Parts: sequence; structure tokens; C-alpha cells
Amino acid sequence: MDIELFRTYCISKKGVTEEFPFDADTLVFKVMGKMFALAPLERIPTQVNLKCDHEKAIELRKAHDGIIMPGYHMSKTHWNTVYIENYLPNSLIMELIDDSYNLVVAGLTKKLKVALDVL
Repeated sequence: MDIELFRTYCISKKGVTEEFPFDADTLVFKVMGKMFALAPLERIPTQVNLKCDHEKAIELRKAHDGIIMPGYHMSKTHWNTVYIENYLPNSLIMELIDDSYNLVVAGLTKKLKVALDVL
């Protein structure tokens, strides 16, 4: 999956915004103001950080050693760094994006969940 397809899939989700809060090279995707994906655009090969359930993160890291690893500059417990270009099937990357998005939505306040439902 290239970065443009990754971006298109992320921003197609309900309540998602994209911004550059850290620097001009790190694209961040948020749902209702909460981060669920980061893409450092200067990195080659293309990599992204996605939130993940701790148990699943461990399984993914074992199954895809060197392609999915603990989140770079993130909580190693809750985030994975994933090499996306020419390494994994698009369907798996989209599943990982969905998981990250859903984890963040599940942690939103009731007020934010209601606002998201209205969008």
C-alpha cells in the first residue's frame, strides 16, 4: 500500500481529520481530536504508526518480524510501527487501520461518541 492509499483510507473514516501537529513531515490522523495513525512522510521505506491491542500487537510482531514492530517514538505497549509499501497485503493494512480507529473511538468520552454519531 502506498502512502496515498493509506491516507485516502484513513480520511474516509467518520470524524477523521488530518494535520501536522509535530512537524512538517509527520502526518497525523485523528478521530474526534484523538490520534489513531501517524505517517512520517520522510521515511523510506514507507512506515506508519497505528494503535493496537497489546495482545494482538505481540502476535503481529511475531508473525511479521521486521515489518511490524513496537511503535517508534510511541508507547511500545499500544502502538506498532508498520512498513506498508510492498510488504503486507492491503487488506491486512486496512484491518490494522480499522483496529486502531476502533480502539480510539472506544476510548472516547460519551459526549464525543454522541458527536461522532451525528456526523
